[in-house]
Amino acid sequence: MFTGIVEELGEVVAVDDLGDAARLSVRGPQVTAGVSNGDSIAVNGVCLTVSSHTGDAFTADVMRETLTRSSLGALTPGTPVNLERSVRLADRLGGHLVQGHIDGTGTIISRTPADHWELVRIALPPGPQLNRYVVEKGSVAVDGISLTIVSTDGDWFEVSLIPETLKRTTLGVKQPGETVNLEVDVIAKYVEKLLEGTVRP
Repeated sequence: MFTGIVEELGEVVAVDDLGDAARLSVRGPQVTAGVSNGDSIAVNGVCLTVSSHTGDAFTADVMRETLTRSSLGALTPGTPVNLERSVRLADRLGGHLVQGHIDGTGTIISRTPADHWELVRIALPPGPQLNRYVVEKGSVAVDGISLTIVSTDGDWFEVSLIPETLKRTTLGVKQPGETVNLEVDVIAKYVEKLLEGTVRP
């Protein structure tokens, strides 16, 4: 479990193609401090398990399902990535409950700068699979960043990025046309599932 508060902007060191999987090596001095094999680290919002580590870098195996459903399959050496270690029970929940299980990918449509913040519009994947969970003032994780939805019309949603987010995460540099990982609020999904049992024909 994560909070969507990015700890560090890391960098992809290597991507090894294993056919039906990939081995991803990422440099991140902060998240690797005290890391152990088997620990969970979110990379652009995707929960990965550390398989090995050395110095300030760690390696994780990424299965085909994850490569297909997220943007990790497009990573190349040198690409910056958002990193967050899994939350501990004693930690503050600064963002919202984030599982690190990507629901789909979106595309940045536009960026509108203001004096002290920036408005980013992101296209949702076609169909109702995700847009029914996207509500104004609700939470969404974009590349693992916990954000509040400012507005939405069903096909897209907008988030406002403060200077700290622009400086410390990949959303500070990603441009229109680029892909981002999306995770909707898991609580909304559970509520929907529970309510299905109360509907009478």
